[in-house]
Amino acid sequence: MHVMAGLLLDADGRVLLAQRPPGKHLAGLWEFPGGKREPGETPAAALARELREELGVTLQHAEPLIALPWNYGGRGLLLDAWRVDAWIGEPCPLEGQALQWQFPTLVDIAILTPADCPVLQALIEARGPPATPDR
Repeated sequence: MHVMAGLLLDADGRVLLAQRPPGKHLAGLWEFPGGKREPGETPAAALARELREELGVTLQHAEPLIALPWNYGGRGLLLDAWRVDAWIGEPCPLEGQALQWQFPTLVDIAILTPADCPVLQALIEARGPPATPDR
């Protein structure tokens, strides 16, 4: 299974997280928005579709960040994470999931799905010096 993840970054350097809803695998944990790539879709097209369906935004620009194989209890997947820095619209929880913007360096990895932890680390390493709130 090929799974796309979009790391939406706002002007302040915060990344968007979505909470997995009740009844789904890993319910209650947080992840980067996205979902399964359909047969015949390019990764970019799959990411654009997933962000439109899940958040109601139109993707304008994204770059691959990291792709890593992962195994959840015998189910293998390829998590293909892209850094998203331009989109149209305000992200809305179209699937009833909770959303939060967080500075990458302040995300508690204990709240993330296991596969999203190395993705977060790749984002932090790619961004250079950490962004923090001005408070």
